Amino acid sequence: MIAVDTNILVYAHRREFAEHDRARARLSHLADGDALWALPVFCLGEFLRVVTHPAILKPPSTIEQAVGAIEAVLASASLRILTPGDRYPALLVDTVRAARVTGNLAFDAQIAALCREHGVHTIVSNDRDFERFADLRREGLDN
Repeated sequence: MIAVDTNILVYAHRREFAEHDRARARLSHLADGDALWALPVFCLGEFLRVVTHPAILKPPSTIEQAVGAIEAVLASASLRILTPGDRYPALLVDTVRAARVTGNLAFDAQIAALCREHGVHTIVSNDRDFERFADLRREGLDN
């Protein structure tokens, strides 16, 4: 199973990004396919935060546009939402220690730990910070 990071959702949603067409095609391929794919639950909130934030995007997406984009993704029959289970706290601590994570990278560590808990070994993301997590392979849009 492959997971998708927030930035791919943002690029697919917003046309002004150079990555828009590639992100939309990749997301559509996953969403319309039969193979299971995953979305870490934390990415849902982060997506909403980013696309509706007026200091990040001009103009920001409306609540209805942002929620509509999330609902379209959630409609994929092959999608699995990754949520923390009993092993998550220990995996998060292990992930933070192993990758020597501090500051803003703690958010990526949450996603990496959640992927570990669910046996996901690949994440589609343009965020190179995921390369610091030894057991999670990052696949960019150019891969």
